[in-house]
Amino acid sequence: MVPSIPLPIVESIETTTGSTVRSFSISSGGCINHGGRVTTSTGTYFLKWNDLKKFPGMFVAEARGLSLLHGAGAVAVPEVVHVGDADVFQFLLLEHIEAGRQAEKYWERFGAGLAATHKKSADKFGLDHDNYIGSLPQQNNRTSSWVEFFIEQRLQVQLQVANDHGKMDTAGLKKFDKLFSKLPSFFPEEPPALLHGDLWGGNIMTNSRGEPCLIDPAVYFGHREADLAMTQLFGGFHPSFLGSYEEVYPLQPGYEERLDVYNLYPLLVHVNLFGGGYLGQVGSILDHVV
Repeated sequence: MVPSIPLPIVESIETTTGSTVRSFSISSGGCINHGGRVTTSTGTYFLKWNDLKKFPGMFVAEARGLSLLHGAGAVAVPEVVHVGDADVFQFLLLEHIEAGRQAEKYWERFGAGLAATHKKSADKFGLDHDNYIGSLPQQNNRTSSWVEFFIEQRLQVQLQVANDHGKMDTAGLKKFDKLFSKLPSFFPEEPPALLHGDLWGGNIMTNSRGEPCLIDPAVYFGHREADLAMTQLFGGFHPSFLGSYEEVYPLQPGYEERLDVYNLYPLLVHVNLFGGGYLGQVGSILDHVV
């Protein structure tokens, strides 16, 4: 057994890759999964694993999301080597991304690449399977209405979790009801766009070629402004990012005014995962909008 990797996973990796696992270096920072660099006799990979019963289907869904992003062909993503179960564990074996320095016009290339990804569309909002955002299940029941999807599949689900755990009071729920009544005229009409779904700075790596590489997606087809709003939530991206995005896929007027409403979803996710000051941010947005 390689230290830190459960033996059933080691055995499954060796069977899958036809190699011998030689070493493992754990990565820091993960709050849901165990993970790190695993070296075998035939190559180096990135391994993630967690409890199969606690997060059923998490890595199967992540692998499908990475495949969808890879299929868009516009921004690098790690290749999926294998996804599977091993005893009480589930694991995901990925191409190992060697970190590098940002190449020239890094943010411009990322903006253009994300715009091209968002041009990949579908006939409805949602996805043909559910997945996760962080450690929370994410419903993706498909619908032809973005407003319906955003209210029912995003905000109401998280509000129910918050209410069940005493994190949202009646006054807060009433403010959301007022918001919901305004949303039909709030969003511009646009086709469903392929979204990363959890697009903050921690989910972008720089690979050895100096290119942006997307990791840890929560993929679905949604309004593209939802992805762009989240890029502004935790510090924001380089200013050149958005300019290059708009050269490829111009935004509709009033984009800046809609950012906070889209970000109610990730903020509610953070309320349910971490509590603390995120509920205050949610309240401030509601006070401003409704």
